Amino acid sequence: MEIASVIVDVPTKQTDRAFDYLIPEQWSGTIKPGMRVIVPFGPRQIQGFVVGLKTETDVNKLREINEPMDLKPVLNQELIELGNWLTEYTLCFKIFAFQVMLPAALKAKYEKKVRLANKGAVMDLPSKLQAFFENDGELDWDEALKMGLGPLLQREAANGHLEVIYMVKERVKKKLRKFVRPTVSHCELEEALQTIPAKAEKQRQILQYFLEHSDEVELKILIDELNTSGSTIKALIEKKLLVEFDKEVYRDPFAHRTFERTKPLPLTDAQAQAIGPILHSIEQDRHEVFLLYGVTGSGKTEIYLQSIQEVIEKGQEAIVLVPEIALTPQMVHRFKGRFGNLVAVLHSGLSAGEKYDEWRKIQRKEVKVVVGARSAIFAPFEDIGIIIIDEEHETSYKQEEMPRYHARDVAIKRAKTYNCPVVLGSATPSLESFARAQKKVYQLLSLPNRMNNQELPAVEIIDMREELRDGNRSMFSRKLFELLQDRLEKKQQSVLFLNKRGHSSFVMCRDCGYVVNCPNCDISLTYHRVNEQMKCHYCGYESTVPKNCPECNSEYIRYFGTGTQKVEEELGKILPEARVIRMDVDTTGRKGAHERLLSDFKDGKADILLGTQMIAKGLDFPNITLVGVLSADTMLHLPDFRASEKTFQLLTQVSGRAGRHQLPGEVVIQTYTPEHYSIELAGRQDYDLFYQREMLIRKLHHYPPFYYLALITVSHENLIKVVSATEKMVNYVRSQISDKAVVLGPAASSIPRINNRYRYQCLIKYKREPNLTKTLKTILDQYQKDARSGLLVSIDVNPVILM
Repeated sequence: MEIASVIVDVPTKQTDRAFDYLIPEQWSGTIKPGMRVIVPFGPRQIQGFVVGLKTETDVNKLREINEPMDLKPVLNQELIELGNWLTEYTLCFKIFAFQVMLPAALKAKYEKKVRLANKGAVMDLPSKLQAFFENDGELDWDEALKMGLGPLLQREAANGHLEVIYMVKERVKKKLRKFVRPTVSHCELEEALQTIPAKAEKQRQILQYFLEHSDEVELKILIDELNTSGSTIKALIEKKLLVEFDKEVYRDPFAHRTFERTKPLPLTDAQAQAIGPILHSIEQDRHEVFLLYGVTGSGKTEIYLQSIQEVIEKGQEAIVLVPEIALTPQMVHRFKGRFGNLVAVLHSGLSAGEKYDEWRKIQRKEVKVVVGARSAIFAPFEDIGIIIIDEEHETSYKQEEMPRYHARDVAIKRAKTYNCPVVLGSATPSLESFARAQKKVYQLLSLPNRMNNQELPAVEIIDMREELRDGNRSMFSRKLFELLQDRLEKKQQSVLFLNKRGHSSFVMCRDCGYVVNCPNCDISLTYHRVNEQMKCHYCGYESTVPKNCPECNSEYIRYFGTGTQKVEEELGKILPEARVIRMDVDTTGRKGAHERLLSDFKDGKADILLGTQMIAKGLDFPNITLVGVLSADTMLHLPDFRASEKTFQLLTQVSGRAGRHQLPGEVVIQTYTPEHYSIELAGRQDYDLFYQREMLIRKLHHYPPFYYLALITVSHENLIKVVSATEKMVNYVRSQISDKAVVLGPAASSIPRINNRYRYQCLIKYKREPNLTKTLKTILDQYQKDARSGLLVSIDVNPVILM
């Protein structure tokens, strides 16, 4: 009796465990841990993950598995164990932990087809199956089950003869292309050519083509090349001389691009010193965490590339994480240029189908390196030799919904399993990582100077209050305006950085001070000029701008704040001759737009690049000699203990875009709080002093890295219910943990209402609380039972966003 333990796709407390199912006779020996199966659960059929096999159970009456969904496991043993760890570490349901590891195509609605694993190897199959796969045909999985061929197909898949392909329903069209090839030998083609009458000129041309090229060819290409029509080809198919078939082509997001192959560059002394310990760790198969702390432009990427080279030569694999917004074409170029087709790329700009194809390349061992955003940390490699996290301080490495994991923690967990190094790279490491390096938990590697000892750009901080006093009401200080003019004359490029999105932050009445808020959330609406609309960035509510103030009927209702579109307009007035490229959420929404705008800028089609967060990282253009930061302090005033750290990091990163090559760079930072240490020290690019100042404040207020945090957020449509429920939780937590921990709350969240739900929270600061996980789990279990009341409780351990 073979029994499978299955985690079912029902995310509730009661079902968050493995259920036993009997493996029917016909699937015996083919169902393996890590496969997805369809099982009966109550009255319905649902998907589940097999997490283990056994031969006995204490359940009296077992139900049978209906059918497997995969021919090969989609999760290997290490990923199954990682899923169990993820469940404990993020307090999430097991099913969420397994689903987060798979590409979207495996979660979408799909059709399944079976086809030959090796083209033309139909004779390897039992005679019963050969007819279905002649001419590289495909078999629909559901049809195969109806014919009772399931177990036979499973067996052949296990032998490596067949494979199952998931066709994402709405995206099938893109994946298959029609191909044509001759069905007869070269001699028979020559004979057929003699028998075709001269007037059927086009048919003769096609046969002539196949006499010269015996391979298959895409139908569309054949029609274009010979200037012929589909009906001519059909005629030859009817004569049984040609055959038409569908063939899957990998959707290659980089199909129309050639990457110039690059060779490893000679390392500077500092780089050689920094890479030494990493190479040593790779050689020795030893797990270590390195913090590569190097100023902007110091050549961190080359260290990554050469470390990966070493890993590939050992026959192992590498995972490289980069922040979503820094997945610029430049980064992809560098990896593709060095390792060519051994690289798979995973990021949100790809369609579900493209992501699935890249994921399958990894699963089939066709690639050795994966470069991607956060979720690429779950790439199904089985012999990882190094994991690299670039810009490790980025907040996008933390997932904000279940499972709330941080990619850095998952990386370290996987690296321990494979005994390999983790490299965290940054010019402005997060305080947590730098503190760990100081305590020798991580090994610190430094690159204190830029490549070829280029000077860091000169930074000037401009006090905008002074500008106002002197009667300059423009958003550009006089100094920045002069420098922009100067760069235009010298035909050099500038980057202007704005710390937010949209046209202007909010709409307000100048007479009575009324601000237009979202009706569902306690937050002002953001004005977007594109279609004269106001939007809520939390619940998606939209409305038009009122002509008169709804409170006092005044006509003086105006836009406040500065957005990228507004800056673009003002640039048009003061520097009409400047060519500007604007990069923000609105202009980069379409696929490929991000890349197109950057390559236009690189090709010198514009003088000024104006943008938000997305231009702060990873840009490396030789002609940028000026960077202007228009609003340095917008983040400083957020209710977030990391506000100073994020401001310092962002300003340092943006400044790092200037003067990276031969020409020296200048940076102008405009601010209303020039005396704030994060702005002052970012101007001096002095991370060490910033670290000391910030650590004092963190220690004083009991924040990380001195304490760990856990955040409980409770929401409900009724305010009184939220407050009383949060109060109960806070009292329970206090009763269960030691008096060394600090419990703050209940308090209203900094955005007290989103989507008509009131939000309250409790923040726990602690050092060592062995009982805390159990306490938080009890709260989640309790609330789960009480789900009918409409109360939503979420717990985030080590939150990045406290809003």
